[in-house]
Amino acid sequence: MNHTQTYKIKGMHCASCASIIEKTFKKSDGVHSVEVNYGTETAKIAFDESKTSPHHLSKNIEKLGYSLDIPSAESMGMSANEHAAHLGLNQSKKEKLAEVADMRTKVLSAIPIAILAAFIMGWDIFAEYNIAPAMSYTLKEFFHHLLPILATYILFVVGKPYLFGFYRFLRYGKANMDTLIGIGTSTAFLYSFAVTAFEDVLRPFINVEYQYYDVTIVVITFIALGKYLEARSKIKTGDAIEKLLNLQAKTALVIRDGKEVEISVNDVKHNDLIIVKPGAKIPVDGVVTEGSSFIDESMVTGEPMPVQKKVGDSVVSGTINTNGSFTFKATKVGSETLLAQIIKMVEEAQGSRAPIQALADKISAIFVPIVLVIAFLTLGAWLIVGSQYLGFSQALSFGLVSFVGILVIACPCALGLATPTAIIVGVGKGAKEGILIKDAATLEKLHKVNTVVVDKTGTITIGKPTLVDIQNNSNLNDEEFISILASLEKKSEHPIAHAIVNYAQEKNIPISEALVFEAIQGKGLKGSIKGTEYFVGNTKLVSDLILSFDNMKLNEFTSQGKTPVILASKEKVLGFVMVADEIKQESKQAVSDLHDLGVKVVMLTGDDEKAAKYIASLVGIDEVVAHVLPQDKLEKIKELQSHGLVVAMAGDGVNDAPALAQADVGIAMGTGTDVAIESAGITLLGGDISKLVKAIKLSKITMRGIKQNLFWAFIYNIVGIPLAAGALYPVFGWLLNPVFAGFAMAMSSVSVVSNSLRIKAKKL
Repeated sequence: MNHTQTYKIKGMHCASCASIIEKTFKKSDGVHSVEVNYGTETAKIAFDESKTSPHHLSKNIEKLGYSLDIPSAESMGMSANEHAAHLGLNQSKKEKLAEVADMRTKVLSAIPIAILAAFIMGWDIFAEYNIAPAMSYTLKEFFHHLLPILATYILFVVGKPYLFGFYRFLRYGKANMDTLIGIGTSTAFLYSFAVTAFEDVLRPFINVEYQYYDVTIVVITFIALGKYLEARSKIKTGDAIEKLLNLQAKTALVIRDGKEVEISVNDVKHNDLIIVKPGAKIPVDGVVTEGSSFIDESMVTGEPMPVQKKVGDSVVSGTINTNGSFTFKATKVGSETLLAQIIKMVEEAQGSRAPIQALADKISAIFVPIVLVIAFLTLGAWLIVGSQYLGFSQALSFGLVSFVGILVIACPCALGLATPTAIIVGVGKGAKEGILIKDAATLEKLHKVNTVVVDKTGTITIGKPTLVDIQNNSNLNDEEFISILASLEKKSEHPIAHAIVNYAQEKNIPISEALVFEAIQGKGLKGSIKGTEYFVGNTKLVSDLILSFDNMKLNEFTSQGKTPVILASKEKVLGFVMVADEIKQESKQAVSDLHDLGVKVVMLTGDDEKAAKYIASLVGIDEVVAHVLPQDKLEKIKELQSHGLVVAMAGDGVNDAPALAQADVGIAMGTGTDVAIESAGITLLGGDISKLVKAIKLSKITMRGIKQNLFWAFIYNIVGIPLAAGALYPVFGWLLNPVFAGFAMAMSSVSVVSNSLRIKAKKL
């Protein structure tokens, strides 16, 4: 049986680690596909459960220094049943914080030692150029014996992960960033130790004054500091998931056997009646059965204004009740809830890869072996060529500095972090704004979109009939006129009838009971109110009654896409109301903002052409195609794409499914718990089209951040490796000290993560 699951990975330190783990899993029997992400430290694995298991897969990588974090009920403090119903989210932040705390302790112990080593190194350099007095013999001997002790602590305690990286390379032939650091610092340490131990023996052959304990100390400290800052920053990139998790209520107040009982949210069952008091979080999804209130849905949909909920309305978990108390029936619990789906979608999107990452992945996969080759070739070149001009002793010293410098500076960490950290922050920021992004590829494609195709109903308009105009030609006042109309329409199931009845209820207009009610097929209905017979319907009904009626006013409204509902008695027409699908308040501004981004807007609708063009003129839409069926929308998308346009389609995710699938980016206008999260690449919660503008801006900001990250990641290595190799030494006499290489490597990762975090502060 095939199974797909995302697991946290322990021990992953760089992009090369991700490549090694991915290749190992792909060679495992029963694994169909695998996607390892260094930024989120996760592996999404599709495997055959009859051939392999998570524990077996974990064993395959344990010998390489990694392992899968396989959550269990016990580890998560739950019963087996609770664990089965859990959202499926990792609970590893506590472990991550403990790991960061351990890193901090080691860094704090290493920094004073590194400062001392740097001080000694600086004194030697200044003394050589007569800037400072030479160190006394006693002090020099003291440091000569102290530095090996301090370097031993730094290498074998603080630098332990790098030694293991060196060991695994020797045993299994797998090299990652730890391998580079391990080889470089171990080489500097072992050379220095040999010189210290056999100083008199080696003196005739090499310059024993050159020792590199300080390099081992300062480089490992810089690397450790950089990894600590990187790890601390990466925790911040996942803030969006943590905030979404914190939205979940821990308990629910349910009615059991006629009593109010507070239970864990994990124990809530379908159809439970749940009481929500002012200020409380709604624990699961459901439908209001009693009472009403205003609900703050901002943390889920991004909408700032509380929304009124009354009997029959849907409520979603994680939202907050502001004032009144109400009771609702649970319809979705556990992983079924909207909040659970949002969290799952955000996690999967943050762990996915953007196409732009492919180049970085390819380079990272071969980067470490190439760097090892370059380092050894450089050392060989110094010994063979350099010794002819500088002498063997000097050439060996410079070759060793270059060898260590190349291994230290050529870290692929920044390259591996460039894309995923920006994606993590971008997707998280989108979720906070009510923009759910399915995967990184969709987010990348969105920034290229130059044409947006929108459905009219539910996208530009509200999506349900609303009473918008009243033309009362009778002696009745407007309230009496609507009361009669609503009383007659109350028994009708037609959506237009519901619009009239809803209007009356919202205005607190009394509704009576109609007698002798009769539906007139295709034309309307008739009924008696307080002894008077009335007719409600369309122009055909009025024609059948042979009543005179001025159509000019009516035609003016119908040309705007509004539907007339006429009220008449046997003697005359009393007036009419117009029912229409109202334009959303934000539609006009959203279309204007899309134009500002250079995006053309096309509206496809099955409605009448005149009505569609009238709606389009009100909001500023560029092109209208009317009388289209779902398959026609699909053909229009293909037509636009054939002209070289990158097309995004925004629709309700149901009847627009074929067009959403064909578009370069499909965008579902999701409302409440009916959101079609799985139907499109992006879902806009609340059905607000202005979020489409924000989504495009977010895509552009995120892609800009990724490109900046990749630039800095590449530039560090493009400039650093030749400099460390001594390419500029013959011309300028410049040679990159491994200490500065370590600092540059550490800062490259920190700068990339910091640049990604800037996306959080950008205004959409």
